[in-house]
Amino acid sequence: MRAAACALVLTMLAAAASAQSVSFNGSLGSRAALLLIDGEPRTVAVGQKVQGVTLVSLSAEGAVVEIDGHRRTLQLGGSPGRVGSGAAPAGSGRQIVLASGDGGHFTSAGSINGRATRFLVDTGATVVALSQAEADRLGLAFRDGRRVLTQTANGTVPANLLTLASVRIGDVEVRNVEAIVVPGQMTHVLLGNSFLTRFQMRRENEVLTLELRY
Repeated sequence: MRAAACALVLTMLAAAASAQSVSFNGSLGSRAALLLIDGEPRTVAVGQKVQGVTLVSLSAEGAVVEIDGHRRTLQLGGSPGRVGSGAAPAGSGRQIVLASGDGGHFTSAGSINGRATRFLVDTGATVVALSQAEADRLGLAFRDGRRVLTQTANGTVPANLLTLASVRIGDVEVRNVEAIVVPGQMTHVLLGNSFLTRFQMRRENEVLTLELRY
């Protein structure tokens, strides 16, 4: 019985070791995707197999990958999928890898306080910035925050400061992030330096890598 139990444990360990963490971090045109495979950024063409991961298809709905006959659809900027067995603890990641999109901007799906949103990296923004409409949609009590004046493209406007309990992209979560809510329309939440300074940033051609400092 003891030998059987040991064999079962070894089998479970082997299965966990074979599982791969894969996330879809951007598309390079319509024929290739930027995948983060076990923490390593790789550009994979449709039909190509890299590190045991095959990119089956690529569309607006996501990227379909296959490992050892198992298929899974990955959403852009979503939490890494574990193809195989085993799972990483939620929010335990340390690296974000983004591919540049239209106009050379880096965007990603993610969440604020557990609610889904879209981010745009903005190294010129002092803090994370979002519109009042988006803050309302996310259920943020920003009107209780300190009132300040901030400079925008439309001149100086009143705004509210607040602290976001959680900002998450993929499996990387940062807590207690300073943010500002401004009037007007914004297509994305601006991912400013109150978030970015938590990371070491490295850009190589069209790929931006953020490595958590602590």
